[in-house]
Amino acid sequence: MPRIAIVGSCITRDLWPIQGGGADGLLYVSRTGLPSLLAAPVEGFEPAADFPGDLRRHEHNALVADLQKTALKRLVAFRPTHLIFDFIDERFDLMTVGSAIATRSAELHRSGYLEQPALAAARPLPRLSAACERLWLEAASEFAALVRATPLGRAELILHQARWAHQQRLADGTVVPLSNVELLTGQPVEIAPYTDLLARQEAAFLDLMPPMARIDAPHLMAQLGGRAFYSCRVAEDELGAFYAQDLQDNGVQTNLSHTRAPHGQTGSCIVMVTPDAERSMSTFLGATSELDSSALHPQDIERSRVYYMEGYLAASPT
Repeated sequence: MPRIAIVGSCITRDLWPIQGGGADGLLYVSRTGLPSLLAAPVEGFEPAADFPGDLRRHEHNALVADLQKTALKRLVAFRPTHLIFDFIDERFDLMTVGSAIATRSAELHRSGYLEQPALAAARPLPRLSAACERLWLEAASEFAALVRATPLGRAELILHQARWAHQQRLADGTVVPLSNVELLTGQPVEIAPYTDLLARQEAAFLDLMPPMARIDAPHLMAQLGGRAFYSCRVAEDELGAFYAQDLQDNGVQTNLSHTRAPHGQTGSCIVMVTPDAERSMSTFLGATSELDSSALHPQDIERSRVYYMEGYLAASPT
């Protein structure tokens, strides 16, 4: 039986019950980040006997695991067959407490634990600071070494790529930028820098880790045992045949089985990553630039429970 471990956020976890998964085969590590996951525990921290504030059991468990640093040991002992990452929880600021690092999550603020003497001297480390990004890169390198040296390296490693939405469509159809996005209640931020950070983190992680499945929502749903349909456009060439076969091999239904591929070239993207995780992309859209409504299958949309639409080509002529 597959044993699924998720190190990330609810955008990945919530796909599990959608496809009928139960809690027995799932380990969920949340409200932490790579620097915090690998750090020393916060000395002197004492968790409350009851759930503090308005925290629920799973929220409190995740918070205590981040402060006492028990999640990594549980992850290795779990021996997952599939290990899935997303970096949405890397949005929270960090804090240093002596030699320890912890995540300043919404649950930490709600818990009241910041009033404990053990956390009274905590110093904030803003997520978008250069120091925090360097710390994250060091932790990512350390985590990659850990994966190679432990049973985690035998799991199928999957990166669930995600981005923050930065626009919204109003009732009259007008598209406007999202503003006053609150990553923590009462603390609005400009969301674009966090999306840029996600892109840098994903590129660096893929470069540091053993071979990973770089996965999007349709692939992930199929990997977890669900059913997915993907509308796309490839050309009648070697690369197009590879993509079509890869989707089929992973159990993802597509429009490609009903649509003849056009002549031309399939789109591709070369990603160049420097050692300090700066990324440059050279993108050729190819046949994807001709993606239009003919790729949509209304009957499959009607049968779906979740409709996921990417916006990369929303402004294209077709």
